[in-house]
Amino acid sequence: MILLDSRSVELVFERLSAANPDPRTELVSVNDYTLLVAVVLSAQMTDKGVNRATETLFHVADTPGKMLALGEESLRGYIKSINLYPTKARHVIALSRMLLERFGGKIPSTREDLESLPGVGGKTASVILNVVFGKPTIPVDTHLLRLSRRLGLSFSTRPRDIESDLLKLVPGRFLQSAHHWLLLHGRYVCVARKPRCPECPIADLCPKNGLD
Repeated sequence: MILLDSRSVELVFERLSAANPDPRTELVSVNDYTLLVAVVLSAQMTDKGVNRATETLFHVADTPGKMLALGEESLRGYIKSINLYPTKARHVIALSRMLLERFGGKIPSTREDLESLPGVGGKTASVILNVVFGKPTIPVDTHLLRLSRRLGLSFSTRPRDIESDLLKLVPGRFLQSAHHWLLLHGRYVCVARKPRCPECPIADLCPKNGLD
């Protein structure tokens, strides 16, 4: 197994940055609250699948108050195409209530407060801290779990440990967008079943860990 040296890591992110200077989340939202809801719904789902379900939902419920007024049963009808939708509907209603009761309807800006919300774990909190509050977090999803090992960025197995490794390894000027670059690279180029190595901008730097 090969772990990339610091210069190679810098080159990886220089090239990913050049290929996509302004990477963004592909989850569609209309405000900070709907982004939080979308991220909660995205567990074990594709962004496209979540967007299809929330396109109509966010027209009728784009604030915690409106979501509570909609109610859990009606919410299920909007998100029934989403995996684990009964549990997720319960979480969305509960987190909406907590936002109103504890945070004045606003999205909290600390990890501790975010993770106190029903249905919000470490990855979701990291996404919100990064996208909404501009903090240098690196949310670890299935793409980053796979790519961090394949690229020799981290050999840890737990998402929190991988995020910690990456935060130490990625040069500071790339931290804000690092998870977007890696996620999109894993989604469209370094795909799991048949990586598109001939069109990969970092193929010559990649140790291809795990590919015999």
